[in-house]
Amino acid sequence: MSIWWSLQLRREAASVPLARRLLLGTMETAGVDPDICYDLSVALSEACANAVEHGGDAATDDYRVTAFIDGDTCRIEVTDSGPGFSRPQPPAPVPTPIQAPADAEDGRGLFLIEALTDHVRYRNRTGRRGAVVSFDKILKWREGAALPMAS
Repeated sequence: MSIWWSLQLRREAASVPLARRLLLGTMETAGVDPDICYDLSVALSEACANAVEHGGDAATDDYRVTAFIDGDTCRIEVTDSGPGFSRPQPPAPVPTPIQAPADAEDGRGLFLIEALTDHVRYRNRTGRRGAVVSFDKILKWREGAALPMAS
């Protein structure tokens, strides 16, 4: 069995916990291990916060979050309409960790996403303005979880 959902959200701070709660509710209902749920919810929160802060101008007031649970993998993708990444991103699967200076108050989001997930891809949207951040994590299941038994 697979689960997927997609949200188009306004670029407002209030959208971040909405996306996080939907992801957590989906994973908890499916029976995903709580530690994995936590890691993915933090990674999603960081990706959404980046989309809210950097994902557009006054003419672009939304961004998209899509989540897929398929088998033992969860993939999350956050797409915005901002300026995109200013420097070329390395091709997957060899991402270069993006680290902020130790005393920086901003700039740790992509580093956290990389630390909490198994595979991260950054790219600019093809033929349009915007960035796409997608990440995968191998899932672990609680004892008696519903989703693995439905397969």
